[in-house]
Amino acid sequence: MAEKQHYFSGTKWEPIVGYSRAIRIGNQILVTGTTATNEQGEIVGIDDAYAQTVQVIRNIEKALHALGAELKHVVRTRMFVTDIARWEEYGRAHGEFFRDIRPCATMVEVRKLIDDRMLIEIEADAMLE
Repeated sequence: MAEKQHYFSGTKWEPIVGYSRAIRIGNQILVTGTTATNEQGEIVGIDDAYAQTVQVIRNIEKALHALGAELKHVVRTRMFVTDIARWEEYGRAHGEFFRDIRPCATMVEVRKLIDDRMLIEIEADAMLE
């Protein structure tokens, strides 16, 4: 098995729950569920589905860069949203980053996320060539 490289973003939940923001194994990078927090751990875009989605994708991009990849390497995203009726807001932001990349994508509604102010959480899988 290929060596694992871990990336930690520094959120308060990583050591409590015991997980990595992202792991690279060979040419595959798996990015765990990522939310709209900034460098200080504060939620960005309170009650703004579009702004939260943008922040989430920027956080995913940062994790990918740390492990030698870019958004263009993403092959799948999974969006967990607290209000599917706002799909156009989430989708518009996702499309701005992934319109030309066109990964497989899933969006499902969940009852709630770890913080009630969070509207979206995204997982991403990337493959390096």
